[in-house]
Amino acid sequence: MAWFRVFRKTLLPSCLKRSQRPHFGSSQGSYAAVPLYQRFCQATGYGGTVNRQETVEEKIARHNQDGAVSAREIVVQFNADVADGMQWKFTPTQREIRVKPGESALAFYTAENQSSNPITGVSTYNITPMKAALYFNKIQCFCFEEQRLLPGEQIDMPIIEAILRNPCFSDNRGEADANSCNFQARSYDIA
Repeated sequence: MAWFRVFRKTLLPSCLKRSQRPHFGSSQGSYAAVPLYQRFCQATGYGGTVNRQETVEEKIARHNQDGAVSAREIVVQFNADVADGMQWKFTPTQREIRVKPGESALAFYTAENQSSNPITGVSTYNITPMKAALYFNKIQCFCFEEQRLLPGEQIDMPIIEAILRNPCFSDNRGEADANSCNFQARSYDIA
């Protein structure tokens, strides 16, 4: 019985204190997890939390307020192609446009169904160089939207874009790849 008294008076209290420390820390962590998770969901839209999207008019107004337009022009070149087997003629209406950082611009792509059947297609895009893509803001675009064309039908599809003011396109840098960027659109048949 003597060993039990020694254990109860010396070892047991220190063991209990050590075992309660992780529980105390985990209870604090779980208490803080709920508000942190709510903020995460509100910021990312994860977990079904609704995010309010800007309208086109709000985006244009925000870009007009983002500062003065630079004197330097950026050349945006447009390319288009279609997936193998898709019978569309898909071309940019203009090969290139000149945009100053801070400005918005409007461009068009033309799609024509060259088959005898209706075709539904979706377009994706890519912007190069990658450092320019970070500052290329697509305000409104036909990309990722289904376009159904009847046989022989031709449509013009708009894209409204803005090149934001940024270090990549600043007036002080003389890097060749920062003077132009390429907008590549590709259409796929989804039928």
